[in-house]
Amino acid sequence: MASIFSKIVSGEIPSYKVAETENCLAFLDVSPLVEGHVLVVPKKEVDYIFDLDDASFSELQLFSKKVANAIRQVITCKRIGVAVIGLEVPHAHIHLVPINHVGDINFSKSKMQPSKEQLEFVAKKIASAYLSLQ
Repeated sequence: MASIFSKIVSGEIPSYKVAETENCLAFLDVSPLVEGHVLVVPKKEVDYIFDLDDASFSELQLFSKKVANAIRQVITCKRIGVAVIGLEVPHAHIHLVPINHVGDINFSKSKMQPSKEQLEFVAKKIASAYLSLQ
């Protein structure tokens, strides 16, 4: 059975895309820790990030770096925190989380519930920043 991320990649489930390449996709987390929380996935469904072949792993990391730079341009923060947990969805993914304090990347805290309009606004800002970096 396809993961929720594979369904997002295929377009079966809508998402708030911020960047895309031939092999990778970045989209907003719809239940973010903070505004601008982005998920970055390889389009190929692989459960565990360290099971990706070296080329795919490198490509995902470099793509994540570009997306992080775009997030940082439009979301006020000290850093973009990076987390790879991989237990909740059986599809390799990287969390990019704008942070000002270490607690901003605490996955046990309550998640935000932004409106569709807020998500669309943030996605457009990040996508525009990403395109300007290309």
